Formats: sequence, C-alpha cells, structure tokens
Amino acid sequence: MELEENKIEGRNAVLEAFRSGKTIDKLFVLDGCQDGPVRTIVREAKKHDTLINFVAKERLDQLSETGKHQGVIAISAAYDYVEVEEILKSAENKNEPPFIILLDGIEDPHNLGAIIRTANLVGAHGIIIPKRRAVGLTPTVAKTSAGAINYTPVAKVTNMTQTIKELKDKGMWFVCADMGGTAMYDLDLTGPIGLVIGNEGDGVSKLVRENCDMIASIPMKGDIDSLNASVATGVLAYEILRQRIQKG
Repeated sequence: MELEENKIEGRNAVLEAFRSGKTIDKLFVLDGCQDGPVRTIVREAKKHDTLINFVAKERLDQLSETGKHQGVIAISAAYDYVEVEEILKSAENKNEPPFIILLDGIEDPHNLGAIIRTANLVGAHGIIIPKRRAVGLTPTVAKTSAGAINYTPVAKVTNMTQTIKELKDKGMWFVCADMGGTAMYDLDLTGPIGLVIGNEGDGVSKLVRENCDMIASIPMKGDIDSLNASVATGVLAYEILRQRIQKG
C-alpha cells in the first residue's frame, strides 16, 4: 500500500503520525531537548523501532520545509513494510520453496530500487533490509523499481544475523555473495534459499557471512574486480532461477 512520503514537522503532527500507525523511517530530534512532549515522541519512536537521530538546531532548520519544526521532524516511508512471516506465507501460497533476498546495508536508493525490480522478475518472494545504516523505501526507490515495489514485499528487521538464524530454523539455506567463495555454477542453489548481498563498499559483514551456509563468487574476466551491488544481485538471482527451472 502506497503512503504519502513526506517530512512531518511539529510536535503534535509527529506524535499523531506515530499514533495513527504511519510508517516512520527516521526521526530527527533537537539534541538535548528534554521537555515532556519531545520525550513522549522519542518514547513512541522507540516503541516503533524508528531510527532516531539527535541533531543540532542548524540541521533541523536545514531539513525543515515549514520553518516550524518545534525540535522534531519525522520522515515517513513511501510504502508500507511487511513482516518476514508474510514473505514466507507468500511462498507457501504459491506452493514454492521460499526465495528471499537479504540486503546487508544497501545505501544507494537506485541500487535498492533496481534490486526490487530484479527480485520481482526472478520470482523472489520478498526482500529483507536492516533498520540501520541502510536506505528505506523512499520515492526514489519506488520510481527505480518501475512498479515492482507494488508486488514485491519488503521487510525491515533490527538484527539481520538473528533473522537468518530464525529462518534457518524454518529450513532455509543461505548463500552470500563474496569474492573469495565458490563459483556460483558449482553450488546447489535450489530449495528454500536466502541470497545475501552486502553493502556497496564493504560487502557482507563478518557476522552475517559467518552465518551463511555457502559463499558464492561470480566469475569475472575483466580488469576491475567488483560488480555494482544491484548487478551482482541480478547475476546470482538469475542463477538461482535457472537452477530452479532446471530442477523443475
């Protein structure tokens, strides 16, 4: 379901947004402000697991479009997130083994949008992103996805490693993209699988990589040694799709 993506400014407006169930990706609060209404807003934000940034007044003034922020600005998501269970349910409803793409800290909205588009085309049942240090469902992401955001659910989780462990308990296997891995053509990527793609600069974090069952590398023959994150996702996701089709 699409939501109006905007900056919500002022104490009453922000508090009302939280209480009405609006999806808030980020909250900017005047650093050091301790009065009652602001404390209430921060409490609501923590309850909803919103990312809270305590910033100087200059930063709030810079973000503000109305000039009347009263020390708080919330950024709402362009689209609703789902629970991980809903992604699993989607696979179950299609009578298919789950295929989920997990993004360990993608920061570029164009990359996320392109990955959502690819996920839809390869038949992935959903995408999981972390709450921190990653881009959310912004209008740029929605536009770049070319409409796929309407069909491919995205879940936001607090702890990627914990989520992987919980999904393993449900019978899923995990493969992460990393240069030091086994060539993707030599791996069995069929069955209930999670494809883990790392941050554009740092790749997959150590803890997440250690919890993956397989490490896949993409064969390369050129003069540079890495692919754009969305392209790497596409190459590996299509190998998973090819193996699924082949297995029948």
